[in-house]
Amino acid sequence: MIKIYHNPACGTSRNTLGLIQNTGQEPEIIEYLKTPPTKEELIDLINRSGLSVRDVLRKNVPPYEELQLEQSTHTDDQLIDFMLQYPILINRPFVVTELGVRLCRPSEVVLEILSAPQRGSFSKEDGELLIDEQGQLIKK
Repeated sequence: MIKIYHNPACGTSRNTLGLIQNTGQEPEIIEYLKTPPTKEELIDLINRSGLSVRDVLRKNVPPYEELQLEQSTHTDDQLIDFMLQYPILINRPFVVTELGVRLCRPSEVVLEILSAPQRGSFSKEDGELLIDEQGQLIKK
């Protein structure tokens, strides 16, 4: 089972979803802005991804500046509470599979945790060819 914490308005999130679907699998899609994770789920995602709380904090959204989150005086627990209050502060997309959890930025990070192979070519929305006809990642 694959789960993606998705924002359909985000190109990176759409590309990540496309890479998952290019394996022939349909993930559970959680539009986290409509259905935010619980505090326990968010902490679990962060811990299992190996990232810090600050690593998953979106910085280019209004609540980040308004709440002065750039200040290092905020504890991890406070930052998590802000992310739960303002889900737009949670960077995306998080993907959960049996192989692990990743914050998929860039979108091809998802390939690290997909057990099924790509089924053919895949191009990102910007036209960049990422997966060739044989389902192999194109090296840059």
